[in-house]
Amino acid sequence: MLSIIIPTLNEDKYLPLTLNEIKKQNFDNFEIIISDAGSTDKTIEIAKSFGCKIASGGLPAKGRNEGAKAAQGDLLLFMDADNIFIPKNFLKQLITEFEHRNLDCASFPIFIQGDRLDRFLYGIYNLWVEISQSFMPHAFNSMIIKRELHQEIEGFDEDIKLAEDHAYIRKAAKVGKFGFIKTAPIITSNRRFKKEGRLMGYLKYILAGIYIFLFGNIKTDIFKYRFGYDQTKDKK
Repeated sequence: MLSIIIPTLNEDKYLPLTLNEIKKQNFDNFEIIISDAGSTDKTIEIAKSFGCKIASGGLPAKGRNEGAKAAQGDLLLFMDADNIFIPKNFLKQLITEFEHRNLDCASFPIFIQGDRLDRFLYGIYNLWVEISQSFMPHAFNSMIIKRELHQEIEGFDEDIKLAEDHAYIRKAAKVGKFGFIKTAPIITSNRRFKKEGRLMGYLKYILAGIYIFLFGNIKTDIFKYRFGYDQTKDKK
């Protein structure tokens, strides 16, 4: 079985879109676990209406770890609540290639909802992840891993404030076999760019990458990452 784990905090705007995309898949051997960090909107109500399991949460790293503890599957797929488009055959293609290549952990193409510039920049990112998969594993937003490997590396580092997904997959790749699976891309929302501005958004990603290269994992609040959104400022 595949366990799909989604950390949430006040996600009643985007979560229904993501859950609908998952339910449209031509693959049915999965469960969905919502790891909630104390939502005050309709997130939990929505999750229950889709038949999701509910686990406790926190920041994304903690939410993913708590979701994994509640998981029944031998494969864990970590996703975000605003993965607003998922190709219909995504799960089937992902699992088939994962097993065919005898992988232990993997990432796959992620694009952002945006214009040509965004598609171009994310295209470069995905190309780099493909090229560097054998020597510099990357994962952004979503990833799949064998449950036993997740347990062996003791899950996500909950002290990391930003880019915990990169740190996690690189740690996993030191123990198991990592690969980049070329599925049709998942589309994630551009809400961070709406809130912070595109220039500041990309600049933060670049600076975070430089920081990690020079100093290691980001365990301070230097980049002021905030989990969850003020939905009243996200109406466009």
